[in-house]
Amino acid sequence: MELTYEQLKHKTVAELRDMAKDLDHEAVKGYTQLNKEHLVVALAKALGIQHVHHDVVGVDKASIKARIRGLKVKRAEALAAHDHAQLKTVRRTIHRLKRQIHKATV
Repeated sequence: MELTYEQLKHKTVAELRDMAKDLDHEAVKGYTQLNKEHLVVALAKALGIQHVHHDVVGVDKASIKARIRGLKVKRAEALAAHDHAQLKTVRRTIHRLKRQIHKATV
C-alpha cells in the first residue's frame, strides 16, 4: 500500500521513527533526533512522496496578501496612536481578507 503525505502526517512519532529505522536514505539519517514535522518531510523525501500544496481558486492571492501587508502597517499606526475604532476596523478587514483566502483554498 502506497502512503500519502496526509497519511504520514496522521501517524505518531513512534510509528514514523519505526518506519525511518528500516530505511537507508540520507534524508532520514538521525531520525531519532527529528521532531514529527521534520520526520514527516524526511520520510516523504525518502519514500518519494510528493507533497501537494493547496490551490487557491477564484481569488488573486497575491493582491490580497499585498492588501493585508498594507493593512498591517495601518494597524501598527492605529495601535501607536491608541485609535481603537480604527484599530478594530483594520483588524476586522485583515481577518475578512484572510478568511477569503482560506475559503478559496481547495
